[in-house]
Amino acid sequence: MLCRYPGEVTDVLIRPARPFDAAFAVPLIQATIGRIGYALTGVTDDVAAERTLLGFYPLRGNRLSFEHQFIAQSPTGEPLGLILAYPGEHAEALDDPFRERLHALGLPGRIESEGTPGELYVDTLAVTEAARGQGIGARLLDAAVERAATLGLHQVGLLVEDGNPAARLYARKGFRPAGTRALAGGTYTHLVRDVG
Repeated sequence: MLCRYPGEVTDVLIRPARPFDAAFAVPLIQATIGRIGYALTGVTDDVAAERTLLGFYPLRGNRLSFEHQFIAQSPTGEPLGLILAYPGEHAEALDDPFRERLHALGLPGRIESEGTPGELYVDTLAVTEAARGQGIGARLLDAAVERAATLGLHQVGLLVEDGNPAARLYARKGFRPAGTRALAGGTYTHLVRDVG
């Protein structure tokens, strides 16, 4: 069943991310994850966090790698948004490169892994400000559900902070609360959606 919402764009391409998407993706990711980016990189401002994350983006085997992302783009190739998702059971290992960085900086390497085994964990969903309200976030969530099914996972999960307007989208796409988590100084609701 195809669902359309007012203002929805119908000709968006969802494609796997590539290393050269870093200049688009990294600032959008950092703007979305904020203090979590600081916790991962050991810095305290967006510019320094972005600089560090640019180094991780083209590398495989870390949570913010291009290999875990899909990019939404217009027919002309303009990037509009992204979704970053990976199997929850890999969360701990995907954070190891960030732990190593923190240790190298002389900082505690404590990073709370976010994913839950058995789910495809949506680490980040972000749409450019100009493209919001056009159904792109919904399309990216659909891509995550398809990815979960391809991997044989039965749930898609994510964390949402209280007051985040994206919670309405998640509810509309079938996500339901499954508990709360403390993370990087904030409290988040764990939402899940069954696949199938």
